[in-house]
Order: sequence, then C-alpha cells, then structure tokens
Amino acid sequence: MRHDGGGGGKKLRPTEREMTTPLFLLRCVQLGLSMADLERLSIGLINDMYCESGNDSFLYAILGNQAAMDAF
Repeated sequence: MRHDGGGGGKKLRPTEREMTTPLFLLRCVQLGLSMADLERLSIGLINDMYCESGNDSFLYAILGNQAAMDAF
C-alpha cells in the first residue's frame, strides 16, 4: 500500500550519485543548454533529455523503418 497519496505504479530505483546543483549544471552544459533554456525547461525534462542522450551512441541490433512503423 502506498502512503504518498500517489496512484502511479512507477518504481523508484536508487541512483548511483546524489543529484546536486553542480551535477545538474554539469549535465546542462553537456547537453549544450543555455541559461535562457533553463528558464523554459523543467528539471525533470532536462534529466530525461540527459538520459536519452545516452542512447545516441547505442548501437541497436534492429532499426525500424517506415514499413515497420506502418505495421505498428
């Protein structure tokens, strides 16, 4: 039973590093974000962008094409 009042079933996993302000700003610099960008983006969105940036160098065994998307 959840006691936080939330109805979602998302499981939280422990992270290896505590999120600190310097770490957050480092991630922003790695993404190429400006201070103006930070005013328009949420912390959660920036964290999601950083996580997704790790997928950029991943080599997938199978890549989808338009036919696969149409079939989906």
